[in-house]
Amino acid sequence: MPDILFTNQHTPDIQSLSCDNFDNKIKTSKIRAQKTVVLLAFSPFYCTFAANMEKIILGIDPGTNIMGYGVLKVKDNKAQLITMGIIDLRKFGDAYLKLGHIFERVTGIIDSYLPDEMAIEAPFFGKNIQSMLKLGRAQGTAIAAAIRHGVPIHEYAPLKIKMAITGQGQASKEQVAAMLQRMLNIKDSEMCDFMDATDALGAAYCHYLQMGRPESQANYRGWKDFINKNQGRICKK
Repeated sequence: MPDILFTNQHTPDIQSLSCDNFDNKIKTSKIRAQKTVVLLAFSPFYCTFAANMEKIILGIDPGTNIMGYGVLKVKDNKAQLITMGIIDLRKFGDAYLKLGHIFERVTGIIDSYLPDEMAIEAPFFGKNIQSMLKLGRAQGTAIAAAIRHGVPIHEYAPLKIKMAITGQGQASKEQVAAMLQRMLNIKDSEMCDFMDATDALGAAYCHYLQMGRPESQANYRGWKDFINKNQGRICKK
């Protein structure tokens, strides 16, 4: 998110804007980063914002051995790759050292790219409770790093990410990676050897696609549940 300045003054020249140019009458709320200044002028004549708006999205694919990350820039409603890679945790034997390294590395990525939002893949619920617990801790640590920096977090199920990118909820990691490479025009030399990185990029791209599509609050367990909750939409003969 950009720095947001609330003022009842006339809108000054955008090029000369800085927080220091305004007097004590201005209420400033710093939401995120130094990329864009938005002015909301509370007068009958103005409600304007600066040009050159852009958004950085950090995608995270949680893992206990390999954690993927991908960073997208969205400008003029178009997404482009900034970077992607992995956090290699295999050299750490202690589970708590892994969590510490996750926090340190995710913090470093946030400091480097100043993301406006983070999209993270939700853990897949399997039968192995211990694996689920470890994966949940890894995800929670990455989330904690984002919270520490005031980055809004959005969680997406693996099925939703695959559906958003390939149109198939059961798509393979290879299919997701190939589709992302095609849609973002990524060169072969820029592709990561680990699918964890493209999975993370998929989470970021899924969020990019969702930004202009508000999700319905209604959730249905099946057709019977849908019918029960939408009696007014049923045509009865």
